Amino acid sequence: MERFVVEGPVALRGSVEPGGSKNTALPLMCAALLAEGVSELRNVPDLRDTRTLIRVLDTLGAKCERDGSTLRIDAREVPVREAPYELVKTMRASITVLGPLLARFGEARVSMPGGCAWGPRPVDLHLEGLERLSACIDLDHGYIDAKWPKGSRLKGAEISFRISSVGATENVLMAAVLAEGKSVLRNSAREPDVTSLAEGLVGMGAKIEGIGTSTLTVEGVDALQPLNFEVPPDRIEVGTFLTAAPATGGEITVTNCIPDHQSALLEVFRSGGLDMEVGENYIRVDGRRPMNPVEVVTAPYPGFPTDMQAQVMAACARSAGVSTLTETIYLDRFTHVAELRRLGAKIRLDGNVAVVTGVEKLQGAPVMATDIRASSALVLAACAAQGVTTVSRIYHIDRGYERIEQRLAGLGARIVREEEPD
Repeated sequence: MERFVVEGPVALRGSVEPGGSKNTALPLMCAALLAEGVSELRNVPDLRDTRTLIRVLDTLGAKCERDGSTLRIDAREVPVREAPYELVKTMRASITVLGPLLARFGEARVSMPGGCAWGPRPVDLHLEGLERLSACIDLDHGYIDAKWPKGSRLKGAEISFRISSVGATENVLMAAVLAEGKSVLRNSAREPDVTSLAEGLVGMGAKIEGIGTSTLTVEGVDALQPLNFEVPPDRIEVGTFLTAAPATGGEITVTNCIPDHQSALLEVFRSGGLDMEVGENYIRVDGRRPMNPVEVVTAPYPGFPTDMQAQVMAACARSAGVSTLTETIYLDRFTHVAELRRLGAKIRLDGNVAVVTGVEKLQGAPVMATDIRASSALVLAACAAQGVTTVSRIYHIDRGYERIEQRLAGLGARIVREEEPD
């Protein structure tokens, strides 16, 4: 098992370009199963999670070939309709093969998912939506068995998600595009990942209206063409690098990004008194002066993303005053708090609210990563801390950030990857 060894304090400075969006690439990779042919995705990040999903697709019989950041998926023959526990348990996004397999082939058997250890994230929203499309669902010893109704295909329906869920929206949308008739998906997630998926499906021949809104209207078609799509930059990775500025007292420019995707984060930075420059495809954040206290409340897009809560908490740990971060999406997503405290952060938890009192200095210590975003928060805090910090279990961060230590080193971080001692 590997770890990061980080020596601080270092004020990170310079320019960095993000990789492709993990949370966009994964559902698009699953969408390739909808068409008989070879799909091509460009700007696909080389991550633990994308590699896992490639293994899932290979297991199903789709042939995957990577050439740099370009991924080709040959789904002309998909003889296996089962995604096994051994793979799905490591990544929740694997369940997104359920909708495409069911829609195209009339059957699917997918293990109940695993993934990050925090937060109850049941799949009932996925299953309820598919059942509304007339799918027959059975839970069998930890597996989801889904089939078309006897003697018929999936049928369009009106579906209102009880909770705005990215994964459920993606799964049901991919099933609806090949269902008979019209489907209306209300309270759909509006995240850019969903928008990109819908745009990719339209490029395949799907008929979808309302893209970017909470109501998606789908007119089912008989067949789709292979996917051809370029994955946009990863908005959470962009936000993480921008937050490195106030977290370490540095100055960061992120290039080749989509500033509109960062509106909620930039509003927090403005309220914290940070100087910023926002261009057509770049953002610069100056964190050389301590950030003022901020109030953060996570919410579905276009609200503040739950995936940025931990990183901003690391910045608040060195702010000039008392900040509050309220988590409304996953109420127990605070496993990073205990680890930040080990670095000297002053954080008090009150239910789903973290109260952070800024301190002048953090101190290096051994810490342990617990999920993807907590990992990046700990690395940012480690860069700001005095002395040496070791961050263990970094396989979490490898799920969502491609070679993050190399890009942070390019910004001045003193960080190395090494094997954990026995």
